[in-house]
Amino acid sequence: MAFSSGNTSGPMADINVTPLVDVMLVLLIIFMITAPMLTHKVKIDLPQPSHNTPPPDKLLEPIRLKIDRSGALYWNDTPVDELGLKAQIAVIAQQTNQPELQINADDGVAYEVVARVLSDAKSYGLTKIGFTEAQ
Repeated sequence: MAFSSGNTSGPMADINVTPLVDVMLVLLIIFMITAPMLTHKVKIDLPQPSHNTPPPDKLLEPIRLKIDRSGALYWNDTPVDELGLKAQIAVIAQQTNQPELQINADDGVAYEVVARVLSDAKSYGLTKIGFTEAQ
């Protein structure tokens, strides 16, 4: 650090620590006020896990629905039209243990086609719907 005598006309090399002390005191006061609030406990009633539920007997094979670029539908690699798709979805929705419907939509397919399939699946009551990557 440089010491200055009163005769120098150049810039001072001393650090002015007053603003730094002011900021540190303000931060200290803020932390002193907010720290007790952080330890305040909020009672939340969380659901407890049930250990009595048996695991499913067997895992069902998922249904693969492929939608190609032109909008054609393939139910487990078998071509199907829209009415056939609705019939298949209705049959699956009737089951108590529904398999997962895995939708594999091509990158170039119109969003309207995918939205229509999702809407049909939801309207028939399918609850397990997923998406897979194109292969």
